Amino acid sequence: QVQLVESGGGLVQAGGSLRLSCAASGLTFSLYDMGWFRQAPWKEREFVAAITWSGGTTYSADSVKGRFTISRDNARNTGYLQMNSLKPEDTAVYYCALKPRGAIAAVRGYNYWGQGTQVTVSS
Repeated sequence: QVQLVESGGGLVQAGGSLRLSCAASGLTFSLYDMGWFRQAPWKEREFVAAITWSGGTTYSADSVKGRFTISRDNARNTGYLQMNSLKPEDTAVYYCALKPRGAIAAVRGYNYWGQGTQVTVSS
Protein backbone atom coordinates (compact mmCIF):
# COMPACT_ATOMS: atom_id res chain seq x y z
CA GLN A 1 0.00 0.00 0.00
CA VAL A 2 1.02 3.61 -0.40
CA GLN A 3 2.98 4.97 2.54
CA LEU A 4 4.45 8.41 3.15
CA VAL A 5 6.67 8.83 6.17
CA GLU A 6 7.83 12.25 7.29
CA SER A 7 10.88 12.76 9.48
CA GLY A 8 13.20 15.53 10.60
CA GLY A 9 10.89 17.52 12.81
CA GLY A 10 11.83 18.68 16.27
CA LEU A 11 12.38 21.62 18.57
CA VAL A 12 14.49 24.51 17.32
CA GLN A 13 15.09 28.09 18.38
CA ALA A 14 13.86 30.98 16.30
CA GLY A 15 16.28 31.67 13.48
CA GLY A 16 17.33 28.06 13.27
CA SER A 17 16.93 25.48 10.51
CA LEU A 18 15.44 22.05 10.00
CA ARG A 19 15.19 19.75 7.01
CA LEU A 20 12.12 17.58 6.72
CA SER A 21 12.13 14.39 4.67
CA CYS A 22 9.24 12.47 3.14
CA ALA A 23 9.94 8.88 2.18
CA ALA A 24 7.43 7.35 -0.23
CA SER A 25 6.73 3.70 -0.90
CA GLY A 26 4.07 1.62 -2.62
CA LEU A 27 3.94 3.77 -5.73
CA THR A 28 6.13 5.18 -8.49
CA PHE A 29 7.27 8.40 -6.86
CA SER A 30 8.26 10.07 -10.12
CA LEU A 31 4.66 9.90 -11.35
CA TYR A 32 3.50 12.23 -8.59
CA ASP A 33 3.76 15.89 -7.72
CA MET A 34 4.54 16.53 -4.07
CA GLY A 35 3.36 19.10 -1.59
CA TRP A 36 4.04 20.08 1.98
CA PHE A 37 1.28 21.34 4.25
CA ARG A 38 1.12 22.29 7.91
CA GLN A 39 -1.45 22.53 10.65
CA ALA A 40 -0.98 24.60 13.78
CA PRO A 41 -3.07 24.04 16.90
CA TRP A 42 -6.61 25.38 16.52
CA LYS A 43 -6.00 26.27 12.87
CA GLU A 44 -6.89 24.74 9.53
CA ARG A 45 -4.29 22.90 7.51
CA GLU A 46 -2.51 25.24 5.11
CA PHE A 47 -0.41 24.87 2.00
CA VAL A 48 3.33 25.41 2.39
CA ALA A 49 5.06 24.41 -0.85
CA ALA A 50 4.75 22.15 -3.88
CA ILE A 51 7.00 20.67 -6.53
CA THR A 52 6.19 18.97 -9.79
CA TRP A 53 7.11 15.36 -10.51
CA SER A 54 10.34 16.29 -12.28
CA GLY A 55 11.37 18.96 -9.79
CA GLY A 56 11.24 21.51 -12.58
CA THR A 57 8.62 23.75 -11.04
CA THR A 58 8.06 24.78 -7.46
CA TYR A 59 5.61 27.07 -5.72
CA SER A 60 5.60 28.32 -2.14
CA ALA A 61 3.20 30.14 0.10
CA ASP A 62 4.03 33.81 0.64
CA SER A 63 4.57 33.15 4.35
CA VAL A 64 7.58 30.92 3.65
CA LYS A 65 9.04 32.34 0.44
CA GLY A 66 12.72 33.02 0.74
CA ARG A 67 12.98 30.84 3.85
CA PHE A 68 11.74 27.36 2.85
CA THR A 69 12.90 25.31 -0.14
CA ILE A 70 11.14 22.23 -1.47
CA SER A 71 13.08 19.61 -3.40
CA ARG A 72 12.96 15.92 -4.30
CA ASP A 73 15.16 13.00 -5.24
CA ASN A 74 13.21 10.62 -7.42
CA ALA A 75 15.99 8.03 -7.33
CA ARG A 76 15.57 7.85 -3.55
CA ASN A 77 11.74 8.17 -3.58
CA THR A 78 12.16 11.03 -1.13
CA GLY A 79 11.08 14.64 -0.93
CA TYR A 80 12.47 17.38 1.26
CA LEU A 81 11.56 20.68 2.84
CA GLN A 82 14.51 22.79 3.91
CA MET A 83 13.36 25.33 6.46
CA ASN A 84 15.63 28.25 7.35
CA SER A 85 15.13 31.35 9.48
CA LEU A 86 12.38 29.60 11.40
CA LYS A 87 9.87 31.68 13.32
CA PRO A 88 7.60 30.74 16.24
CA GLU A 89 4.64 31.03 13.89
CA ASP A 90 6.06 28.17 11.84
CA THR A 91 5.22 25.83 14.73
CA ALA A 92 2.90 23.14 13.38
CA VAL A 93 2.58 19.53 12.34
CA TYR A 94 4.02 19.26 8.83
CA TYR A 95 2.59 16.82 6.30
CA CYS A 96 3.80 15.71 2.93
CA ALA A 97 1.33 14.72 0.24
CA LEU A 98 1.29 13.40 -3.32
CA LYS A 99 -1.01 13.91 -6.30
CA PRO A 100 -0.89 12.57 -9.83
CA ARG A 101 1.56 14.63 -11.81
CA GLY A 102 0.42 17.71 -13.60
CA ALA A 103 1.73 20.78 -15.34
CA ILE A 104 1.98 23.04 -12.33
CA ALA A 105 2.96 22.82 -8.68
CA ALA A 106 -0.55 22.77 -7.29
CA VAL A 107 -1.94 23.79 -3.90
CA ARG A 108 -4.80 21.27 -3.91
CA GLY A 109 -5.81 17.91 -5.31
CA TYR A 110 -3.56 15.77 -3.15
CA ASN A 111 -4.80 12.29 -2.39
CA TYR A 112 -1.97 10.58 -0.50
CA TRP A 113 -0.91 11.95 2.88
CA GLY A 114 1.67 11.14 5.51
CA GLN A 115 1.09 11.09 9.27
CA GLY A 116 3.00 14.29 9.90
CA THR A 117 6.01 15.44 11.87
CA GLN A 118 5.95 18.06 14.63
CA VAL A 119 8.00 21.23 14.25
CA THR A 120 8.22 23.50 17.26
CA VAL A 121 10.03 26.83 17.10
CA SER A 122 10.79 28.52 20.40
CA SER A 123 11.22 32.27 20.75
